[in-house]
Amino acid sequence: MTVEGSTIKSRIKNLLRSPSIKLRRNKDRNHKENLSNKVTLEKVLGITAFGNRALACDPRSGLVAYPAGCVVVLLNPKKNKQHHILNSSRKTITTLSFSPDGKYVVTGESGHMPAVRVWDVAERTQVAELQEHKYGISCVAFSPNSKYIVSVGYQHDMIVNVWAWKKNIVVAANKVSSKVTAVSFSDDSSYFVTAGNRHVKFWYLDHTKSSKVNATVPLLGRSGLLGELRNNFFSDVACGKGRKAGSTFCITSSGLLCEFNEKRLLDKWVELRTSQATSLSVTEELIFCGCADGTVRVFSPVNLHFICTLPRPHCLGTDIATVVEASSPVD
Repeated sequence: MTVEGSTIKSRIKNLLRSPSIKLRRNKDRNHKENLSNKVTLEKVLGITAFGNRALACDPRSGLVAYPAGCVVVLLNPKKNKQHHILNSSRKTITTLSFSPDGKYVVTGESGHMPAVRVWDVAERTQVAELQEHKYGISCVAFSPNSKYIVSVGYQHDMIVNVWAWKKNIVVAANKVSSKVTAVSFSDDSSYFVTAGNRHVKFWYLDHTKSSKVNATVPLLGRSGLLGELRNNFFSDVACGKGRKAGSTFCITSSGLLCEFNEKRLLDKWVELRTSQATSLSVTEELIFCGCADGTVRVFSPVNLHFICTLPRPHCLGTDIATVVEASSPVD
């Protein structure tokens, strides 16, 4: 039995060593490589956005970026054309943001040992991989001067990191105990604000200290003074611009638009008159609040006065602005 068994084993080994089998394996490998070169991603249907931090727009080019699994879709809405960035780690992308000049997009991902990745938009190639988080990344943002990237981990990750991304180092870090869903940098890049569950916090960057010290320095944080609104869920945050650069605007999921003054005090708020509020965008002249059922309310950042509600897109996708006569049919 043992003799026969050993001869059978030796025959199998000889067969596996035979050049014909090696040739077959090489052919299969070459065939797979040829197929991978020929197959390209043409169009992505759908989106896997976990919240408002998974959708970004480059104000210069109008390019819209959003995740679909491990792919970043770069959509040109005017031409209705897509380009794609494929995450080499195959991990699900949870959040993304454009750099101020639109040249780069930064992404965060979920899964074990997730990375903050920076991509060249034109080349659609990875230019930096930053790894310090353990469980997942909920928010990422470039500073207005493009020097830094801030990344906020999931609630169980509990870490806020500030990266000098071109050097691949964390210049400042601290812990956060709340669920954070949004982050926004001040116009002068001196601080950023995080918002989430019963949480609005101001984080200050000491540029002189972080530039001189090679090691990570503790990130200085001060909580916003929420007063009677302390039990709210703050779903988005945006720092003011221009003459309102000292203010910080937040919205609560229950439908309040709030303004924090330069002393971090929540001193003004107005009702959005909606069942839920999810997103916020602030310019020098206007505040846009994304609400339930596709409603967008517009306010003045100067005094929080209501300006208008934007008209919703036509349910059939028709551009009603092109209809010039009452008798013209609407498709």
